[in-house]
Amino acid sequence: MDSKRILFITQEISPYLPESEIATICRNLPQGIQERGREIRTFTPKYGSINERRNQLHEVIRLSGMNMIIDDTDHPLIIKVASIQSARMQVYFIDNEDFFQRKAMLCDADGREYEDNDERSIFYVRGVLETIKKLRWIPDIIHCHGWMSALTALYVKRMYVDDPCLKNTKVIYSIYSDEFKTPLRSGFPDKLKMDGALDEDLVDLKKDTGFVSFTKLAINFSDGLIQGSESINPEIRAYLSARENKPFLPYQSQDTYMDATNKFYDEILGL
Repeated sequence: MDSKRILFITQEISPYLPESEIATICRNLPQGIQERGREIRTFTPKYGSINERRNQLHEVIRLSGMNMIIDDTDHPLIIKVASIQSARMQVYFIDNEDFFQRKAMLCDADGREYEDNDERSIFYVRGVLETIKKLRWIPDIIHCHGWMSALTALYVKRMYVDDPCLKNTKVIYSIYSDEFKTPLRSGFPDKLKMDGALDEDLVDLKKDTGFVSFTKLAINFSDGLIQGSESINPEIRAYLSARENKPFLPYQSQDTYMDATNKFYDEILGL
């Protein structure tokens, strides 16, 4: 089997977080893809609810220490790692005291989505990309799960387009029913522009910073798309249907998604 490299970027993964559709898929899919002969790496945010001692996380000093500027503010990047022994699989965690020390993932105890989720997403995606560059581990495919990872395709295709580590990397985005309800802050497009996005990239997002516009941005820049949930936002589903030139994998059952996804990788890579 061809040992192409697949990088998984997810907003949640079990057993470090409670089981959910995304967390369960992102626990099992990397292992299954690895067992099918691919090289894999998996990244997730290090939320404050993840117990470092119980899960045996430790900081990777040689990868940590970088500062990333978002909206003129420096944010230190800390990288931690843990192993899922039964799967012979390492998981890398993106950490930062400003963004990921709070106990909940995306919203507070009252269900209010965090105001800085826009910057958390930017920091997470940039943190992953900078870390794999430091690792000198060049992925053939980056497979993104959950809206926290949705900016990856934009960054790879626009901000890192000339980077030798990423210029040939394909990006696949799995779309789930994990919608955020509160639009991101109105200044969000300007923060992306500061990183190198163009006005033409942000037309929809400048009109509306809600989930649909945010997801359309990911769709526009991705090389392949997967319907991860059986039911997704109907406006997004219609937008997908109109993009007949984009490789698309429809929703798969628990029994078929592993092999179907592995085959989809070959399609994206032209194998």
